[in-house]
Amino acid sequence: MATTDHRKQSLYFPEDMLEEIQREATRQDRSLSWIVQQAWKVARGDIRKMPSVNDVLSPPLRPAVVPMAPSVATPAPVPVVAAAAASSSDESK
Repeated sequence: MATTDHRKQSLYFPEDMLEEIQREATRQDRSLSWIVQQAWKVARGDIRKMPSVNDVLSPPLRPAVVPMAPSVATPAPVPVVAAAAASSSDESK
């Protein structure tokens, strides 16, 4: 037979939450401790998915900015206005 470790711990709940837990304990004819233990067993998977304080406070990692190689760079656009003016001056000659 396994022995159970009965360590005492003070837990603090908002008054309305504690009253709700007490009502549920009364409804199920269970102790407050049993209700909280069952709630933990049911919710622990969801709680483990929550980010820790360290995860929330640390800034997200950003990839380093790597300058583009000159061979990959886009060529400068040809000024359209200057090209049109040059062709019209050629026509007048």
